[in-house]
Amino acid sequence: MARLNKVCPQLPAADVSEAARWYRDKLGFTINRFYPEHGFAIVRRDDIEIHFWTCKERRIAEHTSAYFRVDDIDALHATLAAANDGGRLSEVADRAWGMREFYVWDPDGNLLKFGVPAPAAAE
Repeated sequence: MARLNKVCPQLPAADVSEAARWYRDKLGFTINRFYPEHGFAIVRRDDIEIHFWTCKERRIAEHTSAYFRVDDIDALHATLAAANDGGRLSEVADRAWGMREFYVWDPDGNLLKFGVPAPAAAE
């Protein structure tokens, strides 16, 4: 059977230029591809790519999410909290389903979930 190698979330954005800049400035991504005339942009951080497509209906973004597994949840949260200037960023918490997680909502309303197995779940 063929192996799946990578997933690249495709998130809606009212303005792909603004979305790409926000992910660059607030979350540490780099802008990898940029096609505003086609309503499309790609940002990258480490081995993760996020693709943006133009969507003027905010309710779609507000019902969209992506989940990212990370190596050091507390360090990532501290880095993002330092760059956050009033955006929506939750605290890190151990969840009942065995994950240690925090959440970020981007300006379009997309929910980004970051997580790592909680220490008790990993044992």
